[in-house]
Amino acid sequence: MAHEIAQLTMPESQRNASYEQLLQALTHEEEVKLDTVASGGAIAAQEGDIVVGDQVYRPNAVADEGISSKLSIPLPYLRRMHSEAPHLYDLNVRGWLEREPERKFLLRGFRGAPGTLRAFLSDSYKVIDHLDVLTAALEGVKEARHPIKILGADLTDRRMVVRVESSAVKVMARDLLKGYRSPFTGQTGDDLPVVSAGFVLANSEVGAGRYTITPQIVVQVCTNGLTITKDALGKTHLGAKLDEGVIRYSEETQTRNLSLITSQTRDAVATFMDHAYVERKLTEIQREAGQKVEKPSETIEYVSRRLKFSDSVRESVLNHFTAGGQATAGGVMQAVTATAQTLSDGDAAYELQGQALTAMSLAAAA
Repeated sequence: MAHEIAQLTMPESQRNASYEQLLQALTHEEEVKLDTVASGGAIAAQEGDIVVGDQVYRPNAVADEGISSKLSIPLPYLRRMHSEAPHLYDLNVRGWLEREPERKFLLRGFRGAPGTLRAFLSDSYKVIDHLDVLTAALEGVKEARHPIKILGADLTDRRMVVRVESSAVKVMARDLLKGYRSPFTGQTGDDLPVVSAGFVLANSEVGAGRYTITPQIVVQVCTNGLTITKDALGKTHLGAKLDEGVIRYSEETQTRNLSLITSQTRDAVATFMDHAYVERKLTEIQREAGQKVEKPSETIEYVSRRLKFSDSVRESVLNHFTAGGQATAGGVMQAVTATAQTLSDGDAAYELQGQALTAMSLAAAA
């Protein structure tokens, strides 16, 4: 039995998963989750693992970030100790925990032998789990009576991202897509100058960002998603102090969380999946999208430096810009979103896609 549980302690990451695949992964996670609030004096470090009671956890990268933040241990040093000198890791973590033995922390883990420590958080962290978010959000869509389809979902150690598209709201975008060619299919924006309404549902169970619903305009010719981050609706994971011990969430608390998410999703559908909203946002985007880019290499180098793109992302953006054939700031935006689609890391893709409109603005200014 221990072997079977250990196999479930590290659910596989999902990239561009279907709704069914995502639901299966989340269900598996629910079976092995264990949340514990413990004081510093009750937490031990042993051979690079974290021990609470009879449960031994192996911290993942996200958990080490939390330990670094909460104990003020520089992250590069903590990571080096963890990989190269576990005994020093133990001494440092144990030493700083012992300085504040009464301070409480929330440890989020997966049971196993050993288990996985996936987050090391404040005991004021408000838990809003992926499966609850997904269930409540889809209930909100149902209440809004708006036809949608799920384009795909990502599940990583840091977050869940679900991309939703309207099946009913489609708008012509001839100016935005003029001269654009999909780097994936070769089809042109002149042949299919259509965008549709949508939104991105994102949530973190481990402190890597709040729960959000962000509007997105989906370009039909290439499925690039233009994420409008400034209009996002969200809920920060901050709540009352949690009692010490293994956490069992009350039905009343869960009902309140679900009710809020359902109502916010219903409002998001009404606001974002609307012809007038999409047309208004297209008008705003087009003000900068049509600016000519005379020196693509220099412009993309500038944008990449400002947004701290890696060398590989910068090169991919330039290649997609060239393949897209649209020598404008809008072409830079399309190149960024196209690059995001090609990344295998769901977190990197999510973060890059959220920078596409900023990249367009920088290119237009440059």
